[in-house]
Amino acid sequence: MLRRLHHEQPESFAFTPENQAWAETQITKFPKDRQASAIIPLLWRAQEQEGWLSRAAIEHVAQMLDMAYMRALEVATFYFMFQLAPVGSVAHIQVCGTTSCMICGAEDLIAVCKDKIAKKPFETSEDGKLSWEEVECLGACANAPMAQIGKDYYEDLTAERFGEILDAITKGEVPTPGPQTGRYASEPAMGLTSLKDHEADRHPQNASVELAVSIGDTVKRIDGSEVKLEAPWHDFSKKDGTAQVDSRGTEKAGGRPVDDTGIDRREAPAEGTAHPKAAAPAKAAEAEQGVKPEQLEKPRGGEADDLTRIRGVGPKLAGLLNEMGFYHFDQIAGWSPEEVAWVDDHLEGFKGRVSRDDWVAQAKSLASGDKT
Repeated sequence: MLRRLHHEQPESFAFTPENQAWAETQITKFPKDRQASAIIPLLWRAQEQEGWLSRAAIEHVAQMLDMAYMRALEVATFYFMFQLAPVGSVAHIQVCGTTSCMICGAEDLIAVCKDKIAKKPFETSEDGKLSWEEVECLGACANAPMAQIGKDYYEDLTAERFGEILDAITKGEVPTPGPQTGRYASEPAMGLTSLKDHEADRHPQNASVELAVSIGDTVKRIDGSEVKLEAPWHDFSKKDGTAQVDSRGTEKAGGRPVDDTGIDRREAPAEGTAHPKAAAPAKAAEAEQGVKPEQLEKPRGGEADDLTRIRGVGPKLAGLLNEMGFYHFDQIAGWSPEEVAWVDDHLEGFKGRVSRDDWVAQAKSLASGDKT
């Protein structure tokens, strides 16, 4: 299936402060130089915030992760969970149409969608509140037919009950998810035939449904207010729970004061005793690699080349190179293997990028006037 970006695009995208803090925290889960591994959770959070993924959102995430825009676009277009066009402002309905559900009445549910939402999938209803699509197996075959709405499953559906659920959601109500025929979970539809000893003592709802009901709004998109950020490898000193780390996992002012040994200086040991983390001998400083290339104090003519035209160099890396005194393609094009080793070793957070993406060859091409 061909997946294209929507023909109408917003001019810009920015995470909310809560989602920005969440996104920066996710990046710290991955080793330095591997922050691109956070691409899927960050794209998902952008979609949760806006309802769909715009080009601006995809490029914003790519910049945060220092990825080429095309690499982020490849991920967004590959996974069908990412919506590349606007969906219903209240809920996007996903009806399972695979074998078990199809046998048990999925076509009737799709007919309800066509009647109450729109004739075609991915089109929004007249009031813009709902949209729908048919999806592959969602793994609730014992409770077929079913649909996913927001965070939860609505199972054991009939066309009549499904229509009632859509009407309720349109009115701003939140129907209770889970089985809709009185089943507790996935036991036989005619009732339990075994494990009946505690049937009378169990809670009226299974744990999944009970959690959804306690949240109170299963169609509400994640916005960062649900839970506090959790990153035990970093400190959260702000009362609102936002992380004191930047997008590369580096501690910011006001964050946890950790030194090179990994010791939290707020946890100073009693006088005359050694900190348990400092018991091992300090690691000797590693010898500097390679030879430092010639650097410039400022760009020639007052204007630097656009180093982001080098594949693998994003805005953050370009800024870091400028800080190191590298502003022009011909500077990079002239690096020797020893100079490449020095730069590779000094790109904090991005070590090894120069040789991995062959910046020298790319820079030679760009310096000669090639566009790419």
